[in-house]
Amino acid sequence: MQVNETLSEGLKHEFQISIPAAEIDAKVNERLAGMKDKVRLNGFRPGKVPVAHLKKVYGKSVAAETLEETIRETNQKIFTDRGFRLANEAKVTMPTDQAEIEGILDGKKDLTYSVAIEVVPPIMLADFKTFKVEKLVADVTDAEVDDAIKRIADQNRPYSPKGEGAKAENGDRVTLAFKGTIDGEAFEGGSGENIPLVLGSNSFIPGFEDQLTGIGVGETRVVKVPFPKNYGAAHLAGKDAEFETTATLIEAPQDATIDDEFAKTLGVESLDKLKEAMRERLTQEYAGATRQKLKRELLDRLDETHKFDPPESLVNDEFDLMWKSIHAEMESAGKTFADEDTTEDEAKTEYRKIADRRVRLGLVLSEIGDKNKITVTDDEVSRAVIERARQMPGREKEVWDYYRSNPGAVAQLRAPIFEDKVVDFILELAEVSEKKVSREELFKEEDDKAAA
Repeated sequence: MQVNETLSEGLKHEFQISIPAAEIDAKVNERLAGMKDKVRLNGFRPGKVPVAHLKKVYGKSVAAETLEETIRETNQKIFTDRGFRLANEAKVTMPTDQAEIEGILDGKKDLTYSVAIEVVPPIMLADFKTFKVEKLVADVTDAEVDDAIKRIADQNRPYSPKGEGAKAENGDRVTLAFKGTIDGEAFEGGSGENIPLVLGSNSFIPGFEDQLTGIGVGETRVVKVPFPKNYGAAHLAGKDAEFETTATLIEAPQDATIDDEFAKTLGVESLDKLKEAMRERLTQEYAGATRQKLKRELLDRLDETHKFDPPESLVNDEFDLMWKSIHAEMESAGKTFADEDTTEDEAKTEYRKIADRRVRLGLVLSEIGDKNKITVTDDEVSRAVIERARQMPGREKEVWDYYRSNPGAVAQLRAPIFEDKVVDFILELAEVSEKKVSREELFKEEDDKAAA
């Protein structure tokens, strides 16, 4: 066997490999000999079929299998001997001339093929004991608990009918009957009776609620609105519609009394118990925000201390996924790059930087995990599946069956578990200082485009 490296540019390598016909033929004969005791052919006793006859009957199919196995083993040896860690699947280029292919399968011609690969560069890991990160924490105050309960009360506040002759105002609940048409024709889903709508809630398509301000009980108005271009029903998206709308009831919101009785309407025995439950929920919410901030800071430190050129193919794949998602989101929202105060070229440059960061951090996290034998157990994945199932009451079996029969979905569950375990490993070595902050500072929004 001869191996010649024909390309070595950065992380890209190509090889031309030549395997003698005699070597391949010997492997084919060996496989055929192993078939003697298994094959049953008319006219031959079990185990007595000559290899030459087997070769006539099965030669080409066995040769094809042998070639596939030989190429796989040869490539693996080339990569292992050179210490290569492949970034993606090797690209093998085989002969295309039919006569040459027949000669190789018949054992009369040497096999010559090429293989192109891109490798992961060696990664020198930083000393994580030198990392200094700040952990932002916020205490849940009594006022924040009260505010959260008030928001719930506002969402569940009662309404009472307004007096005779009253007109609907923003915040009022109007009960409607309407019939919708497009070009004079009624359409499916365009009519309704006894439909409650809180003006200002933006529950209906844009522009609908605005035209009902000042309507009175028994009054009918023709509301003219266009369906959004990204409307879920494709046959309605972007079309102009008219709704003959009548108000049958107008109610004004009332202040909700926050007491034990209110708590009981939420399934809690008392206001004190409701406050306890709300404090616990907010505490978990704050802890989640603390974790995300800390993780972001740690990833930023990993980014700063691990600068190298990642495999171009991986960056391209990551960028393509992001770019397709961005285009889909913008199309759905009916936005352009100009709306985002940028151009397509500028956006591509920015998102390619993000793709580069994501790939580098993914490789660094993987290297840390490999070097420190950090793994994700089947039990951890099972717990994650169970948690997903709990989030979909009544569909637990459907969720479980989906993950059981979909390895790709399981891998998507495994990845964040692995990432979190690596992050925890680094945090155990790093110097972590704690800083008390307000809720506002903890939840202050930051540019999340670079999130890994």
